[in-house]
Amino acid sequence: MTRTLYRNARVFTADRPGFAEALVVDDARIAFVGAESDAAAQAGPSAASVDLEGRLVLPGFVDAHTHLLMTGDALGQVGLTPARTLAEIQDLLRRARAENDAGAPLRGRGWLFDAVAGGRPTAAMIDEAVADVPVYLDANDYHSCWVNSAALAELGITRETPDPIGGRIGRDVHGEPDGMLYETAAQRFAWAHRDATTTDAQRDASVERVIAAYLAAGVTGVVDMAFDEHGLAAFERAHARRSGALPLRVAAHWFVANTGDDDANLAQVARAAELAAEQGAVRVVGIKLVLDGTIDACTAAMRDPYANGSNAEPIWPAERLGPVVAAADAAGLQIALHAIGDAASTMALDAIEQAIVANGSRPRRHRIEHLEYAAPGTAERMARLGVTASMQPVHADPAIFANWATQLGDARTERGFAWREYEEAGALLAFSTDAPTAPLDALANMYVAATRASALDPSVAAVHPQHALPLDRAVAHATRDAAISVGDGSWRGRLAPGFAADFAVIDADPFGDPAALLTTRVVRTVVDGRTEFGG
Repeated sequence: MTRTLYRNARVFTADRPGFAEALVVDDARIAFVGAESDAAAQAGPSAASVDLEGRLVLPGFVDAHTHLLMTGDALGQVGLTPARTLAEIQDLLRRARAENDAGAPLRGRGWLFDAVAGGRPTAAMIDEAVADVPVYLDANDYHSCWVNSAALAELGITRETPDPIGGRIGRDVHGEPDGMLYETAAQRFAWAHRDATTTDAQRDASVERVIAAYLAAGVTGVVDMAFDEHGLAAFERAHARRSGALPLRVAAHWFVANTGDDDANLAQVARAAELAAEQGAVRVVGIKLVLDGTIDACTAAMRDPYANGSNAEPIWPAERLGPVVAAADAAGLQIALHAIGDAASTMALDAIEQAIVANGSRPRRHRIEHLEYAAPGTAERMARLGVTASMQPVHADPAIFANWATQLGDARTERGFAWREYEEAGALLAFSTDAPTAPLDALANMYVAATRASALDPSVAAVHPQHALPLDRAVAHATRDAAISVGDGSWRGRLAPGFAADFAVIDADPFGDPAALLTTRVVRTVVDGRTEFGG
């Protein structure tokens, strides 16, 4: 057994009494947390000793909603979020094309709808910058893809191409494709083409990028929310390269798409149940369904229309959703339901409640993802049903909030991202980033949670600071509660005796002033007792 004393620190435990001075770790587990003198006595004279030089120790962050391969891809693509005008987007694309001598398709990510006048991007706008190679640009919310004319031709999209279930091909007044692929149209065309043309070597590089980035951010565990055969194979290869020990804890929800056919939908649930029983390189814990789109693109399903008078139908109609949720619940799978609009979250809870009635009393911890705008009473209903509120503080960053508010255009904006409602109702609240729709930086995520100010652009004023949370509660939601959200609350997520030795050491203490989170850096990340970053 290897025993290590981590001393001269301020340790936030996400447990009572809250702070300590030292840790003792035996191999992969925490043996003691408390005063330094007591820790030294517990460790004994033969223990290794690590002086943390007064730094802050936090439980390892658990990003409870992310997309691993997509994030790894995004880290190697053209970043467009800082571009606030079409001209800036075009300039970034021209520069990227100039650096791309091979003439391969150009891929970018993170553009904002309000960077384009009227929020109506077209293929011609990209053509002005890059016309000779296909260009694929994922929106910041990853629910739409903007392409140029060469990409439309590569995908074979014409005026005769029908819209897929739950999606839409943007078209001009003459019915010609205009370069926008919304919701499942982005998945069925742009993403399917990407998947078909990506090599194993490219996926392996994405896996290595995302693992390294997460460890550098103090994240010790993640939950992938759209796992598929490509991701499974890539992480199995990564697992094998490391002789069966990934440096990051990975749980996953298997993505289930609405095919329009109940048998085909249920076959996807059966595949998830098969993988959950195998417990291979990645622990499959449940399924993920996307019930609606996003408010920024006016594709989230709302009870009342958007400011422009439009609304959106759910991607999963109730008659297709019910059988899938009931079957997954019966199989003991955790169900994660993407629901951004209030009509979608109500539909999600209806389906869960029907499954509970059908399958009877059993341990379950289902979850709703995002909940950007939910009807009053939703939090209380979730608490009653034991449903987790899985939310992303970085989605409320004021630097990207204006378009969100404009699309609703009424008093609904005052209750957007209302984290306190879920706390007060007694629902489990788990924080995450939904990378790559937002940066995976755990500390920036906590800054937005604790201030409702912008981590992307600190010059932007806070929006709705009444919804901000004290930093200790925000960190607990991103560590302890995020671990609980995937059934791991009994052995990780807190710094307590018997728990996994998963923690991050950062170079400043932001508990006195959360603004320090903007400059604080992770200097060490420990997973299962092993230093995987820094140190």
